[in-house]
Amino acid sequence: MINYFLNKIGYAILTLFGVVTVIFFLFNILPGDPAQMMLGQNEDSEQLALVKAKYGFDKPISTQYLYYLNDLSPISLHSKNEDNYTYLRENKYTATKLFSIANTTAVLKFPYLRESFTKQGKKVSQVLAETLPNTFVLAVTAIVIAMLLGVFLGIVSALKKDSFLDKTIQIFSTVGMSVPSFFSAILFAWLFGYVLHKYTNLEMTGSLYELDDYGENFNLKLKNLILPAIVLGIRPLAVIIQLMRNSLLEVFNQDYIRTARAKGLSEFQIIKNHAIKNALNPVVTAISGWFASMLAGAVFVEYIFGWNGLGKEIVNALNTLDLPVIMGSVLIIATLFVIINIFVDIIYTWLDPKVNLE
Repeated sequence: MINYFLNKIGYAILTLFGVVTVIFFLFNILPGDPAQMMLGQNEDSEQLALVKAKYGFDKPISTQYLYYLNDLSPISLHSKNEDNYTYLRENKYTATKLFSIANTTAVLKFPYLRESFTKQGKKVSQVLAETLPNTFVLAVTAIVIAMLLGVFLGIVSALKKDSFLDKTIQIFSTVGMSVPSFFSAILFAWLFGYVLHKYTNLEMTGSLYELDDYGENFNLKLKNLILPAIVLGIRPLAVIIQLMRNSLLEVFNQDYIRTARAKGLSEFQIIKNHAIKNALNPVVTAISGWFASMLAGAVFVEYIFGWNGLGKEIVNALNTLDLPVIMGSVLIIATLFVIINIFVDIIYTWLDPKVNLE
C-alpha cells in the first residue's frame, strides 16, 4: 500500500510538473505584454517598468519560469532583498520559515498562483476559491443524477434485452451521447426556463447564490441548480446506461450466476448480491472520468446558464486574457484529475478483491 502511494505521488508530481511547464510556456509565447494588460488604459512608461519589475516580467523567460516553479512549490526559496521578486512579502505568500542561509530563506508555504490581471490585484487562489465550490456542487449533482438513473436504466435495459423498452432506452442513450452540451443547455434554458416558466418556475439563468432585490445579501437558490445539473448529466447518463447494460449482460453469462439461478435464488437477489458489484467496474471508470471532465468541461453549461463557477470564470479570463487565472484553473483541474484517479484505484479494490494496489 505504501509503495503504491509513493509511486502514485511520484507520477502525480511528474504529471503536474509537465502540466505546469506546458501551460507556462504556452501562455507566455502568446502575443501581448502582461504588464500592459494589467495597466489597461492607464499605462505609462514609468508604471510599466514598475509592474514588470514587481511581477518579474523584465527577466528572461527562463528566469520567469524558475520564479513560477518557486511560487508553486510548497517548499521554496526567497531572497531577503526587498527589490527581488522572490522577497517574502506577507500579502503575497502564506508561509512558515524553515531556515536561512546567507541572503536566502527557505519556507513551507501554500502554492502561490499569483494575481489576476483584471481583478485589481485579487489573488488567483481567491478567485478559484469563490468559483470552484459552485462548479463542484454542480458536477456532484450532475454525476449523482447520471449515476442513479444510469445504473437503474442500465439494469432495466439488460433485464429487458431486445424488448421495446430496451430499444427505447438505447435510443435515448444514443441521442444523449450525440447531442452537444451547449445545444442541450440552450434548448433546456429556452424550453423550461422561458416557454414553460409559469409551470416550472425555473429561470433561464442563475447561480447557486444570488443577491436579493436590495443588493445587500446573497440568498441560496437551489432551483437554479436543476437545469444545469440535468444538462451536464445527460452525456454521462447515456454512457453509464450503455456500460451498465453491456457489463451486466456479460456478468449474466458467468458460471457463478448460472449456479445462483440453479440454487433457486430470485432474480432480485442475484442482481443485488452477485451481479451489480461485479458489473460496476467499467461504470466506476466512466464516472470518475466524467466527474473530472465535468469540473473542466462545464464551461458552456455554466456560461449559458449564468452559473458562477470555474467554467464561466475560465471563459471570462479567456476573453480578457487574464493569464494567471487561466493557468491557475488548468493547474487545479489537472490536480483534481490526479487525485480522482488515485481515489478510483482504491474503489476498485473494494469492488473487486482480486485487484491489488501493489
